[in-house]
Amino acid sequence: MAIKTYKRTSNGRRNSSVNTHEEVTVTTPEKSLLSPQKKHGGRNFSGKITCRHKGGGNKQHYRLIDFKRTKDAQAAEVMTIEYDPNRTCHIALVQYPDGEKRYILAPQGLKVGNKVYSGDEGVEPRVGNCMPLAKIPAGLEVHNIEMTPGQGGKMVRTAGAAARLAAKDAGMAHLVLPSGETRMVNAKCRATIGRVGNMEHQSVRVGKAGRNRHRGVRPSVRGSAMNPVAHPMGGGEGRRSGGRHPVSPTGKLSKGGKTRNRRKTSSRLIMRRRKNGRGLQLVL
Repeated sequence: MAIKTYKRTSNGRRNSSVNTHEEVTVTTPEKSLLSPQKKHGGRNFSGKITCRHKGGGNKQHYRLIDFKRTKDAQAAEVMTIEYDPNRTCHIALVQYPDGEKRYILAPQGLKVGNKVYSGDEGVEPRVGNCMPLAKIPAGLEVHNIEMTPGQGGKMVRTAGAAARLAAKDAGMAHLVLPSGETRMVNAKCRATIGRVGNMEHQSVRVGKAGRNRHRGVRPSVRGSAMNPVAHPMGGGEGRRSGGRHPVSPTGKLSKGGKTRNRRKTSSRLIMRRRKNGRGLQLVL
């Protein structure tokens, strides 16, 4: 049982559940792959808040993740499956024959003692192996996908996510992303076989505000409850809807507003847009 639900002993426990992290084998990370992480509370270099609702939280070390998987033609043995406070999925510590250790994203089904490979030639399409999209059979699920060859994985890295390799044509691979978007990617880009692990992450119910504060998330206030100087939706006598479409504090539309740059170069690689919350196809 991966999700544990508490008994209703108090208001904080009433709607609370936790992930038991049954796949995790150790609780102590590899010290050589840790990096200090300083908190900024959502403030930029001049001390101004540029990202609201951030602050506090438990101290964390950043785990250095190998998104590129550049050690080719070497069998890396999975030593441990670990919890990473900086991401929703679990990570796996792998060791190469020369003794070097690296962290990778742990796909679903990867166990301690398994061997994973990476490279262009002689790599089988099995869970945990990293290879170019041109070498992966169509129909398989992949994650940690590069957008530019050699750049390192950028897409599909969250817990439980997977993209499906639909087809390959003219040096390009067609991927169906978790959002429903169909995108073309250079077939030389690498991806890892399988679905990202820790699928139960989205089923966890926080239950009380204190758990969010431990995560570094501060409370948020409705814009309509603020004064006019603090938010475009603020002010008014009594309960007002605001007199305009819902917007963010900076005036951007909150429901259905287009925020993607029209001149973005990667737009030409999108074959089919994702759908919005109402099931409508987005057209930008």
